[in-house]
Amino acid sequence: MKIVFTLLLFLTAVSVTFAQKDSLKLGDRYADDQIYASISYAQFYNQPTPIFKSNFSYSLSLGFIKDFILNKEGTISVAGGVGYGFDFFNHKLKVQEINNTTIFSSDAAISSNLFQSHNLEFPLEFRWRTSTANKYDFWRIYGGVKFLYNMSNQFQFDDTNGATFNYNNISNYNKLQYGLTLSAGYDEFNFNIFYGLTPVFENATINGEEINSKILKFGMIFYFL
Repeated sequence: MKIVFTLLLFLTAVSVTFAQKDSLKLGDRYADDQIYASISYAQFYNQPTPIFKSNFSYSLSLGFIKDFILNKEGTISVAGGVGYGFDFFNHKLKVQEINNTTIFSSDAAISSNLFQSHNLEFPLEFRWRTSTANKYDFWRIYGGVKFLYNMSNQFQFDDTNGATFNYNNISNYNKLQYGLTLSAGYDEFNFNIFYGLTPVFENATINGEEINSKILKFGMIFYFL
């Protein structure tokens, strides 16, 4: 029932927004792209020496972002918002939490080595587009920074005997991360990239080498009024 109510509320908000924009005239101040959703291919980069490329991984996000127009035409603006992000990594780094201490190692024998995280997102963007008050299809280039606050994280792997190990909210996880973002495209179809600038882990080493693994995502982002 809650899902149905949420969907109806969302559809109502979208229809009201369309109705408001339809009433605008050329030259009126307006805002665009209030709801965003993205799906991305994700990878760790800047991995330590013993760790090779991760397997297929992905990221999803959904949120609300608010425009603040900077010129009369509405083609330039800044925007800020809040959203939810989910990351799923099939990676190679073995992570364990023992007695409130995070232990990192490399073990080629383990299988199904997964990492999942749930984050609050706070995007800030500088926006350029070719829209008008009554033009819904337009070119856009949005660049900015996105801050991520981790709500929960889980590391899971299977050993050679088939036993599954789970570690939740490890102590060395960097709960506040940020990275550069760029979105560009036409109408609903836009390419999106997130280039993480902060390491996933804090004060982490493997075989004496510092772990500075960061996140890179690239995929599609969709904007809705």
